[in-house]
Amino acid sequence: MNLIGRQGSRRGRMARTSYAIALGSNRRSRHGSPAATLRAALAAIDGVRRVSAIRTTPALGPAGRAFANAVAIVESKLAPDELLAELKAIERAFGRRPGRRWGPRVLDLDIVLWSGGAWHGSGPTIPHPAFRSRDFVLRPLAEVAPGWRDPASGATVRQLLARLTAPRPQPR
Repeated sequence: MNLIGRQGSRRGRMARTSYAIALGSNRRSRHGSPAATLRAALAAIDGVRRVSAIRTTPALGPAGRAFANAVAIVESKLAPDELLAELKAIERAFGRRPGRRWGPRVLDLDIVLWSGGAWHGSGPTIPHPAFRSRDFVLRPLAEVAPGWRDPASGATVRQLLARLTAPRPQPR
């Protein structure tokens, strides 16, 4: 089920660009455990060039169960809004249904960064608005693309992770 990276696009051919895609799951699927679900999702995404290790991370908010998280670098000729539509189709094919924010999910696929820089308009907001504050995104992203620069801040992924994980002074 390779849904991403089709040769054509609604707007004609776009130059091949790179995307950083964050993957997450905290519910079993027909593919097995959340980690097995991520491996199956990676197989469904055409153009995957690099993949981080799959990590288990604590749940945020009311999601309850721990998540399996990873980041993939994907090359595609699709524009960001077209790629997002393809990623959402993969989520639905894996059993994702609309639900409450921060709830448990079979599969979550988010565009974090795009080699074209920032994207605002229909579809996704790139860079992802919350990626700078999420260790479960920055740590695997630093594994596969440490020098990728955030178009908003100019900082590299490695620098963003260092800022996020730096020890903070304890209040007295």
